[in-house]
Amino acid sequence: MHRRQDLHGPRQEHRPRRELALDRRRRHELLHGQRLVDESARPGADDERRLLERSRAPVRRCPDPTTCASHCALEGADYEGTYGIHAAGDELQLDFVTHGSYGDNVGSRVYLLDGEDKYHLFKLKNREFSVTIDDSALGCGLNGALYFVGMSEDGDAGKGANTAGAKYGTGYCDAQCPHDIKFIDGEANTLDWDGTSSNSGTGKYGTCCIEMDVWEGNRVSNAVTPHACSVQGQYRCDGEACGDGHGDARSKGVCDKDGCDFAPYRLGATQFFGEGSGFAVDTSKKFTVVTQFLTTDGTDEGDLSEIRRFFLQDGAVVPDPTVTVGGDTFDRLSDGFCAAQKQAFGDENTFEARGGLAAVGDQMDAGMVLVMSLWDDHDVDMLWLDSTYPANATGPGAARGSCGTDSGEPADVEANQADAYVTFSAIKVGTINSTFAPPTGHVCKKAGCNVCAACCQDYIGDCDACVAAQCGAAGGPAFATF
Repeated sequence: MHRRQDLHGPRQEHRPRRELALDRRRRHELLHGQRLVDESARPGADDERRLLERSRAPVRRCPDPTTCASHCALEGADYEGTYGIHAAGDELQLDFVTHGSYGDNVGSRVYLLDGEDKYHLFKLKNREFSVTIDDSALGCGLNGALYFVGMSEDGDAGKGANTAGAKYGTGYCDAQCPHDIKFIDGEANTLDWDGTSSNSGTGKYGTCCIEMDVWEGNRVSNAVTPHACSVQGQYRCDGEACGDGHGDARSKGVCDKDGCDFAPYRLGATQFFGEGSGFAVDTSKKFTVVTQFLTTDGTDEGDLSEIRRFFLQDGAVVPDPTVTVGGDTFDRLSDGFCAAQKQAFGDENTFEARGGLAAVGDQMDAGMVLVMSLWDDHDVDMLWLDSTYPANATGPGAARGSCGTDSGEPADVEANQADAYVTFSAIKVGTINSTFAPPTGHVCKKAGCNVCAACCQDYIGDCDACVAAQCGAAGGPAFATF
């Protein structure tokens, strides 16, 4: 799903949710078109034989995108048996590799519906979003993602030949402007199609929209990342507008592909999130993450100005770590944080150039669709999330997690982590501080604790004194300075 020299490449996971209802012969026709039969080259053939041969001749079903869309159909899915998608109560589980009757499926992506024909639209400004996550089975190279995108409520039903709509999972877009989507704006993405497998490939067009990554993570690392675009809603891109490639070409697209990430490990908080009791958030167990979308004036009408997170685990509330970047301290994502982070890490601030948090907030006003997925990375092996990226980099911001630079290769991940899964449950949306009890001060886990991030848990003694003694400064845990 990532094809780049960047932080978060395009989502190129296997996306088998809706496949063309074609047998092998018809797939051949789709890919190769009609093989014309020259009847005049058959001396001695009588009219009856010619008619029979004509009736057997393949029909070119996809001479152009419009005709192709009108000739093709989307069919329903066996969510559990084919795709390893399980829903029970308030919990959704996505399995990584599923051995179905039609072959092996790798990864999946699902959306939240509102009724049968529409996606549920979330308007998140001046709200908080809470979800409980189990990442314990996700090792290096995997990403259990929960995010919001600016796709249309009806799944582009009525555009072109699209009569399927939301209940068939159409209309997808994100900030990576993916080219592997098979139908865009009601047309088949067949022009310049380059098939990478029987199930995937890339076409001429990409499909772009603003993206709010609430959660990208495994048991090693995580990040929250907004991606701004110069367009609102779903946009079909072509050429330069897609931002394909690296360097200047990448930055010329309508969307900010890198985004602005608040990733604890990358920001120096290497003991904040990981497997075991030595981390502030222990990924061997379930945890809840609360994400708050704060506005300039504390109302729904104000501009989106800050994104703040809290983790809940074992009865404790653990805020995102406080970090020092460019001489200023931050414990949340803001335009100021993004500018400081981009400068410290030597990255171009395309997030600001595409409108920053205000642009993301404008899309929230229109409504965004919830997406949940599990995938591996056929482009850069998920190194941007949980390892060092680029692999030979040594400067600030290069280390994103403790995984080796030789990890995450899809063949290895699919063979050795086939049983991996992620669960999302107990999703809540409400006004600020309504879905959990916010912390009222800093508390200490135990006397003599030596892990800064773990100091602010169970109360023992004088809080500020504990934090000062164990973490070096009063007011909360601090980490690396860039």
